Amino acid sequence: MYDAAVIGSGAAGLMAAGYMAQSGLRVCLIEKNSRPGRKLMITGKGRCNLTNDCDLQAFIASVPTNGRFLYSALTAFPPQELMAFFERLGVPLKVERGRRVFPVSDKAVDIVDALSAYIRRFSCTQVEGEAVSLILEEGGISGVKLEDGRLIRAERVVMACGGASYPATGSDGSGYRMAEAVGHQIVPLKPSLVPLVVHDSGCRDMMGLSLKNVRLRVWDQKKDKLVFQEQGEMLFTHFGVSGPLILSASSRMRQMEPRRYRLEIDMKPALSLDQLETRLLRDFQSNSNRDFINTLSSLLPKKMIPFAVSRTDIPAHLKCNSVTREQRRAFCGFIKCIPFEVQGFRSLDEAIVTSGGVQVRQVDPKTMESKLVRGLFFAGEILDVDAYTGGYNLQIAFSTGRLAAQTIAAQCRHHNLR
Repeated sequence: MYDAAVIGSGAAGLMAAGYMAQSGLRVCLIEKNSRPGRKLMITGKGRCNLTNDCDLQAFIASVPTNGRFLYSALTAFPPQELMAFFERLGVPLKVERGRRVFPVSDKAVDIVDALSAYIRRFSCTQVEGEAVSLILEEGGISGVKLEDGRLIRAERVVMACGGASYPATGSDGSGYRMAEAVGHQIVPLKPSLVPLVVHDSGCRDMMGLSLKNVRLRVWDQKKDKLVFQEQGEMLFTHFGVSGPLILSASSRMRQMEPRRYRLEIDMKPALSLDQLETRLLRDFQSNSNRDFINTLSSLLPKKMIPFAVSRTDIPAHLKCNSVTREQRRAFCGFIKCIPFEVQGFRSLDEAIVTSGGVQVRQVDPKTMESKLVRGLFFAGEILDVDAYTGGYNLQIAFSTGRLAAQTIAAQCRHHNLR
């Protein structure tokens, strides 16, 4: 009989298992993959943006879904303590733009290896197998049943099995089914931090083109409201658009429906419209007898030029000295605001984060323990909590995992003193 079993060895599970083992508890970590931290390995494009070095209020403001639920978890284990934790494990960190925190090495494997060494150091038992159901006795938890029939007996269970995004890493949604089977309500799942579908031939024509240092604005056309504005990188694909800017923007599109949201790409955010027109006029004067389409290579990526020309009323082979002031200004206006209408999200299995999950009203925010099943705890993405990009979602996993572990360790100490 274990003091606690943890289902899932992602950020929340590794943190919970390690802390409880360090506290002297008999802990079993159940993972279906042959090695832990599969999803951690690919976060932040393999660099692992593990947290955001901000204060509590700024953090909560970056969690649009049930942010207030996290006050206790983030107070108990804030970003600065997480950073100190990894420094003690021998992983030096750095803070980049937007207060995003990464390992100095830019290698997610260093975070995974440090956490793996952490649980080994304190003799946490690791079991490879897939959890399929929770075992209940007299209204409380008593263990976990695995797919192969094995029973893991434990007085408490932490469900840290992730969401339903990136199922190849093990986050296949099985945790929701187990939670629902013991009475927990599951808020409908939807993708967050996900590529966007755009039905525009221009995206297909520019497929593979990566844009850097562009500004993206997103308008909710139903409310005539700007919901997102940021500068960074994005990518055109066969289905629409992706890349860091797009993933960030997707989490602001809370009421997705076809053509509700309009993207506006500013290719030259450092230049005003007048400055851009002055530059274009200078290019035209230096190439007065050349065709319009052949003078844009210093202004736009090669793959974008045919698209940009096709969307304006300037004939591609019109000589530069024949382009009117109105045509020139209209073209500059287009470069400063290239529009695309969003048809919808890509599928949940392409999302970085799952929105939806275990209803937080059925979980005690001060302990992460179920209000319905004694001894059952939740941590990480399985909960109906999701945040914007910038390290927030991983911090939520670490903080909720740590709070569940602290609660269990305190309960076990209290039990042993009786």
